Amino acid sequence: MCGSGHGHRSVKTQIFSKLSRITPRKRFGQHFLTDQVVLESIIRAFSPKRDDRVLEIGPGTGILTEVLLDHLDYLVAIEIDRDMVKHLNQRFSKDSLSILQQNVLDTNIRSLDVPGKSPSLRIIGNLPYNISTPLLFHIFDSLDIVQDMLFMVQKEIALRLIAQAGDRNYGRLSVMAGLHVDTELLFDVQPESFSPPPKVTSSMIHMQPKYPAIKPKNRKRLAILVKAAFSNRRKTLRNALSRMVAPEQYKRLGIDDSLRPENLEPHDYLRLSEIRD
Repeated sequence: MCGSGHGHRSVKTQIFSKLSRITPRKRFGQHFLTDQVVLESIIRAFSPKRDDRVLEIGPGTGILTEVLLDHLDYLVAIEIDRDMVKHLNQRFSKDSLSILQQNVLDTNIRSLDVPGKSPSLRIIGNLPYNISTPLLFHIFDSLDIVQDMLFMVQKEIALRLIAQAGDRNYGRLSVMAGLHVDTELLFDVQPESFSPPPKVTSSMIHMQPKYPAIKPKNRKRLAILVKAAFSNRRKTLRNALSRMVAPEQYKRLGIDDSLRPENLEPHDYLRLSEIRD
């Protein structure tokens, strides 16, 4: 990695040169990072070790991939764009990088063969804006094999992830994240750090699975209940969840059913999802 001054300009020139041959695709939500300072900040935050088992989501042109491989013995990446996969295969050796051309939402993370000595998986990536939320929910299903995650997401998503009950950004994503992970917002990334520049600011977040892990007895019911609540967030809980939770069940749990969905803590949603008739 290069620092400031002439070296920094040289690296950025190289990045733009590599990008000049590649056209970002809107349908994949592609915005390629070109800022070397941001790249270095990401690596410092992730602090990869040689024998880490690392999965990169959406490597794109391989700007981050290249720096990761300076610190790792091996890396597995998932990329949906076949043109990007072709570019990456031409750019990197298969001795240190395995690229899976597939949709990460359809990927069984548990079944991935990611070489390394560490017992759990580390995940890193610039999450496409159009699939950030469903992708996070997908990863939450496999947290028992995950050590930590470092993601770049739209700032709006980051604010939802760290929102507490009662905050204006608190919602479905806040509840599900609050039950599964501890999230830290590290720093913002401005639009001019990308090609093409997105219309929004991005944020780097670090996530670690909660310990001890929270294991919902009925994960599907929990997801449906939280979605139903925030689909009717202006209503009281009593009205928003009238088809799923009876008045006497609120009383048994000591939950005020006149509250609105954004006023209920994540663990209370878990309790509501597991109460028996």
